[in-house]
Amino acid sequence: MNADASQPEDKAVVDLSTRAIGLLSSHTDVAKAAETMLRRRYRFADADEAETLVALGGDGFMLHTLHEMLDGGRRCVPVFGMNRGTVGFLMNDWRMDRLLERIEKAKAIRVAPLEMRATTVGGKTFTHAAINEVSLLRETRQTAKIEVLVNGHVVLPELVCDGVLVATPAGSTAYNLSAHGPIIPLGANLLALTPISPFRPRRWRGALLPSQSRFAIHVLDPAKRPVSAVADFTEIRDVASVEIWEDRKLSLKLLFDPEHNLEERILKEQFVP
Repeated sequence: MNADASQPEDKAVVDLSTRAIGLLSSHTDVAKAAETMLRRRYRFADADEAETLVALGGDGFMLHTLHEMLDGGRRCVPVFGMNRGTVGFLMNDWRMDRLLERIEKAKAIRVAPLEMRATTVGGKTFTHAAINEVSLLRETRQTAKIEVLVNGHVVLPELVCDGVLVATPAGSTAYNLSAHGPIIPLGANLLALTPISPFRPRRWRGALLPSQSRFAIHVLDPAKRPVSAVADFTEIRDVASVEIWEDRKLSLKLLFDPEHNLEERILKEQFVP
């Protein structure tokens, strides 16, 4: 929304509305305080009409903002995030000064989401997008037993595990890294297929596959060993099978400061002791 028109005109306010730059923030106190400070310094365009968005929050809020674009609730425009959350891997550093200059000099990174089509034991089908990863997780204390296919070929007839996930390069430093999956440089055109606490085969630690690969995962014993499928933060319970592929028709654009861009962050993460 625009700054309150009832406020007295402040000549020090920088008008970003003429550049169609809008502002969004998460509902946390820290993010709202940052929004208040920015609105005192800058005049923003209406977020629904903006050609560029500034997002204040953490990685969760950035994912929420991008999912609104994927789901049609918001126009697909470039997003310049500033970290007012916790990790902030997808965000730039928080600074109030020279916001327009930072946006104009920012490096654009394009992110292609995954598409998940999950079919439940009851025969219902759900389709959702994921920016970080699609993960399958056991629902009970019983380990999951799943069959994994890549491009129609069975690559694992039976994987006994807590779960398995397919991660994008942007999401390879999130849940995928916690599950000991590989970090993928942006632009590598690869996806990570990573097991979560594998029991059999014990020595399988995952695979890197071309981004055009199509994955199919079948739950072998869904009655005794139920499994849920999660696309980022959208969960479908009691699935029988899941298909996953990269949706190249959709492209999201993130803006990063040149000295602190996402490619550099992913590179540095590979050398963290």
